[in-house]
Amino acid sequence: MTMTSAVTAFQLPDSDPEAGLVLGADTTVLASNPTAKALSREAGTVDITELLPTNAQALINACLTQGRPIEGVERRLPGLILLWTFIPDPASGQILARGRNATDDVHKLDEATRSSRLYRLITENTTDLISRHAPDGRFIDATPASWRLLGYWPEELRGKPLEEVFPSSTINSELEDVRNRLRDEGYATLTLDIVHRDGSRRWFEIASRAIRETYTGAVIEVVSVSRDITARVESEENNRRLADELAHTARLATLGELASSIAHEMNQPLATIVNFASASQRYLRQAKANPECLDRVDDGLQRITHHANRASEVIRRLRAFLRKGPKRTAPISINDAVINVKRLCQWDAEKSSVAIRERLSESNPVITADPVLLEQVLINLIRNGIDANIESHPPGTSSSQVTVTTCVTSGQEILIEVADQGPGLDDDGLRQMFTPFYTSKPHGLGLGLSMSRSIVEGFGGFLDAQRGCDGGLVLICRFPLPHTNKNRSDHPREKGQNE
Repeated sequence: MTMTSAVTAFQLPDSDPEAGLVLGADTTVLASNPTAKALSREAGTVDITELLPTNAQALINACLTQGRPIEGVERRLPGLILLWTFIPDPASGQILARGRNATDDVHKLDEATRSSRLYRLITENTTDLISRHAPDGRFIDATPASWRLLGYWPEELRGKPLEEVFPSSTINSELEDVRNRLRDEGYATLTLDIVHRDGSRRWFEIASRAIRETYTGAVIEVVSVSRDITARVESEENNRRLADELAHTARLATLGELASSIAHEMNQPLATIVNFASASQRYLRQAKANPECLDRVDDGLQRITHHANRASEVIRRLRAFLRKGPKRTAPISINDAVINVKRLCQWDAEKSSVAIRERLSESNPVITADPVLLEQVLINLIRNGIDANIESHPPGTSSSQVTVTTCVTSGQEILIEVADQGPGLDDDGLRQMFTPFYTSKPHGLGLGLSMSRSIVEGFGGFLDAQRGCDGGLVLICRFPLPHTNKNRSDHPREKGQNE
């Protein structure tokens, strides 16, 4: 360490918190204060001049030549960062070097610089639009994604109201609702159908967060993240359309499988109509000799009308089942739906020596659903039960039954249970039975149960399965209990096959 006892032009107070050195024109240390010595020990240096910047000689020459101070010169040592200021005294040719320990400040500045660089990198390259808004919705700033998503550059958006950028007939009411939620909860989401500046239609999902004034809590700014969800919306719409197509195709396939049952449904009223028409003709021929026969003709015509209406109802029910169109939800009596489906499946069950029994709830619970789709689900479940019974009880060997139960549980659920007497399923089968294309039938597609579960979930319910107490399988449709039903459990009454 170079140190002289020469007279210096500068005074170095011992209490100065900054390191102080008096330097000669050749960087000779003429004097130093206690702070400088302490920093030298902290840095582990032998020579105190090692605290100075590596270009100290050039800085001293510049100070003396130009007659001005030089500030903010950095010197980095292990674990220590110093910022030096060089103050010249041209008369004596000496320099006062003051060094400040700026380790924490420089580290914070470096961190802020890295954060700013990262923020800029994210905001300039994100595919979502990040924007700042005044409380009334006007744009304050936006990221470059605004050009791709909206057709506006950020500088074009500044000062524009949301109503101008997102034109919509309902935008005013929707924005008012969002402002209320931001004021009350501090967070709000909004899905908008907008028109891009180029005229294309797009769907946006916008999440907004309120920035509040510290003391009053008033909303002073809103930060929003807008995402283009057009592809997702179109995909969901396409999936719904394909699901409707699949459901319609399944109904056509079900109709083919139920052809014998339909023929039986139509054959009975038509045969009865023919019989009563023939009898009425005979009574008409006898009417002149026996006027009382006219009463029998009148009775026969009434019965013909009744059975014709019954045949018409069968046709109407089949047309409704096959109709292709949007879902129509309405209050449905669960018991009535079970009875209607039993009629469709009855003939097929009788051919297979399977009895369909009903255990219907006395409270006759009601749910809101599409009648046709609900009947489609019940037909799938009952036919699965019939097929399962055939495996364990082949036709001609023994009879079996499928039991359909409706009830309201103490857990506030409406249940429709379809229990068979088939071979049941193992644990792996129970886990996979609702998976699309999984089937245990040789010629099955594996779509009936997965489609049925989707339909039931669309009505707010759930479809699952469990093993029966006496073997077989129980398929259970669960629906939440509407407020219009009594909040109590009940017990079903049992009905036989021919009731």
